[in-house]
Amino acid sequence: MPDVRLIRETGGSSHTDHLQGDCHMTTCEMFATLRRIVLAACGGLVAASIASAEPRARDLGIPFPGTPGPLNAITDVSGVEVGYATLVAGEGALQVGKGPVRTGVTAILPRGRKAHGPVFGGYAVGNGNGEMTGTIWIEESGIVGSPVLITNTHSVGVVRDAVIAWMVQNGGTEQLWGLPAVAETWDGYLNDLNGFHVKPGHVFAALDGAHGGPIAEGNVGGGTGMHTFEFKGGTGTSSRRVRVRGVGDYTVGILVQSNFGRRAQLQVAGIPVGREWPEDAPFTAEYGRANELGSIIVVVATDAPLLPTQLKRLATRAAMGIARTGGTAGNGSGDIFLAFSTANAAAANASEGLQQMAFLPNDQLDGLFEAVVVATEEAIVNAMVAARTMTGIDGHRLTAIDHARLQEILRRHNRLDAAAAPAR
Repeated sequence: MPDVRLIRETGGSSHTDHLQGDCHMTTCEMFATLRRIVLAACGGLVAASIASAEPRARDLGIPFPGTPGPLNAITDVSGVEVGYATLVAGEGALQVGKGPVRTGVTAILPRGRKAHGPVFGGYAVGNGNGEMTGTIWIEESGIVGSPVLITNTHSVGVVRDAVIAWMVQNGGTEQLWGLPAVAETWDGYLNDLNGFHVKPGHVFAALDGAHGGPIAEGNVGGGTGMHTFEFKGGTGTSSRRVRVRGVGDYTVGILVQSNFGRRAQLQVAGIPVGREWPEDAPFTAEYGRANELGSIIVVVATDAPLLPTQLKRLATRAAMGIARTGGTAGNGSGDIFLAFSTANAAAANASEGLQQMAFLPNDQLDGLFEAVVVATEEAIVNAMVAARTMTGIDGHRLTAIDHARLQEILRRHNRLDAAAAPAR
């Protein structure tokens, strides 16, 4: 096993933990080692997310409709926690099994590490050239019974098995079986995809390190090696507050693993930015403007009380948010969406007896639908804005979107907040 660096951010600076493979180390010992690493860092994770955060789209003056929550993140939905394991190691020519490594794992815990328990959920597909495990049971039962994880295409199996092991060890399931939701996007342009560098211990690290509050974006977790409209992409998040007349206020939170799109398609705040920015677009240069090879996973969280059928309807609206950025769900793209509600905890966790649950009527869902659309759009742009240029296998390079140039284009089209400061 190669020397893989598990990157974490604490105290406003990057720290690197080296995870050396040892043929004499048992799986349990590896888990214990990773747990010690993560637990040692936990005290600084939430505060450090602010101290070390990259600029976000709104910081650049990019306008988006709707009112975000205080963090403008999926963790604005109370109880939701997010954790990452980010693997970066090696340079130069691809050596399968050795690297370079540019990948990771993202974990989303709907009720957090301590609360556990299932949630009502639903999923939808924009284009199905991708994978999310557990969806047959979600469709059948309307229940999401595990954390939701996102990784690279060839690590879905190990991540699925590892999250079941984590749930068993942490009392997260009283059943003798588990069908967790694990999704993927392809990072093989930068990462040694066939080297299978994601190990069970990395999954444990992401789960054990999950927290509420501000979370990192860009080159983190499962989004480490991903692209968006041929710029460097990755992980992004956003949220919206929604007032339902006569009922109350609710939150919709979005997290995306963004890895899709051709440059010419890109739109930011309704402006066709990609048409003015043909440089450093490696896939267009090789394949032309068509033949999209990419995917996006969208996870929608809300505290609004909804039925599984209504959550499926929310998940479907993620496709419209992608379309607002220019995405067209090409044949090679896996566009898969999962929505869950943290409301109705007792009914979601019930195994017997007559149950009751509250839910909003269909005629009052429009605000939630719109929230999914506009927060998905913003999360995608946040992923690009936060990402940093990365070079991977065989010198392949994905360039980060230049903040100052993006501002200049939007300003020229009168689409930039007048109070926005120039990017540094």
